[in-house]
Amino acid sequence: MLESFKSIFKVEELRKRILYTLGLLVVYRIGGHIPTPGVDGSILTQALSSQSIFGLLDLFAGGAFAKATIFAMGIMPYISASIMLQLLGAVVPYLQRLQREGEEGRRKITQYTRYLTVLIAALQAWGTSVFITSINFNGVPAVHMSTTWFIPLTILTFTCGTIFIMWLGEQITEKGIGNGISLIIFIGIIARFPDAVIEEVMFMWHGTRPIYLEIIMVVLMVGVIAAVILMTRAQRRIPVQYPRKVVGRKVFGGATTHLPLSVNSAGVIPIIFAQSIMFLPSTVAQLFPETEWLQNLMAVWLAPGAFWYSIIYGLIIIFFAYFYTAIVFNPMEMADNMRKNGGYIPGIRPGKNTSDYIEKILTRITLPGAIFFAAIAILPWVLISRANVNFFFGGTGLLIVVGVALDTLQQIESHLLMRHYDGFMKKGKIRGRSM
Repeated sequence: MLESFKSIFKVEELRKRILYTLGLLVVYRIGGHIPTPGVDGSILTQALSSQSIFGLLDLFAGGAFAKATIFAMGIMPYISASIMLQLLGAVVPYLQRLQREGEEGRRKITQYTRYLTVLIAALQAWGTSVFITSINFNGVPAVHMSTTWFIPLTILTFTCGTIFIMWLGEQITEKGIGNGISLIIFIGIIARFPDAVIEEVMFMWHGTRPIYLEIIMVVLMVGVIAAVILMTRAQRRIPVQYPRKVVGRKVFGGATTHLPLSVNSAGVIPIIFAQSIMFLPSTVAQLFPETEWLQNLMAVWLAPGAFWYSIIYGLIIIFFAYFYTAIVFNPMEMADNMRKNGGYIPGIRPGKNTSDYIEKILTRITLPGAIFFAAIAILPWVLISRANVNFFFGGTGLLIVVGVALDTLQQIESHLLMRHYDGFMKKGKIRGRSM
C-alpha cells in the first residue's frame, strides 16, 4: 500500500492531475468562508442549528449555507439541472438524438445543463434570500441591510457562487482526477469531520452521552463502511466464450472470460440525486414563509426522519439506481459488440436473446443494491432522532464519502496499472519507470 502511494508521485501526469485537483478543492474551501454582504453568519448559524433539513443542506454545502457565504447554494442547483435534463432525455426526441450524437451531442447537453443551472440557482437564491431576511435569533435579525438592496445582491452573489463551483467541478473532471462534482460534495462533508469529532468528544466529556453509546456508534460506522465497500465492489460475473480461430499456424481466441456486472453500477449518484429532489420542497417553502399549511407540511410530513420523508427518499433512491444504471449500461450495445467479436454466453443465443439475458440479470442484481443503499441512507435518521447523532455520522454522508473515495482510488489505480505500477488492489505486470 505504501509503495502504491509512492508510485503516485513517480507518474508525472498522475501527479499533476492530483495536485491540480487538490488546488481547486482548496479554492472551493476558501470560497466557502467568504461572507455574503449584509448577513450576520453567527446569528444565522444559531437560528438554523435546530432545523434538521437545513443541517442536511449545510452538509452538502460544506458548512457554507449556515454561514450564508458566497457558496451557500453549493452544487445542488447543477445536480438538479442534470436530473431534469436526464429525465427529459428519456421522453424528449431532440434530447434523445443529442445523446446518440456522441461527443458533439454531449457538449450541447452540457451547455443546456449550464443554462438551466443558472435559472435554478437564481430561483433558489431568491427563496433563500427571502428566507434569510425573516430570520432573527433572540430578537437580533440575521440581515443588517435594507431588504431592497439585500435580496437582489444576494441572488447575484449566490448564483455566481454556484456557477463558479460548477466550473471548478468541470475543470476537476476534465484536468484532474475523479468526478469533480462528487469530489466537491465529498470535500464539503469531510471538512465537517473535525468539528463532528470534537462535538462527540465534548458530549462524552460533559457526560451528555454515555461512552457505551459512542462505542456503539463507532462500531456502526465501521460496519456501514465495510458493508458499503463490499456492496460497491460486488459483481455478478457472466461467463463469455470466444471461439478459437486458426490463421496459418497461429491460433487466436478460444478464451473464456467474463462480463462483470456491478451490483451498484450507479455508484453514489442515486443518493445525491435523491437528496437534491428532497431539497425542492424546502426551497418552495422558503419562497412562501407565511403560508402556514406549507410550513406545517415541511415540519411534520417532509421533515428529515419523518415517516413519509423516509419512504419517499428511499423510493427515489431506488428509482434513480435503475434510471442511472440504464444510462450507464446498454445491454443491446453490449450484445452487439460481443457478437461482432465472436463472443457468446454459453447456452444463450447471440443478439437479442443475449441482450435480454443481460438486462434480466442487471435488473435482478440492481434491486438488492438499491434497497441496501436506501436503507443505509434512511436508518441513521433513527439514531439522529433517538441519540442526537451528529449529521456527519448519518448514512447519507458516509455513503457519499465512501463511494467517492472508492471511485477516485479506482481511477488512480487505473493510471498506475496502465504504467505497470502496483495498484491498491491489483498488481502491475511490470515494475519499472513511468512511461
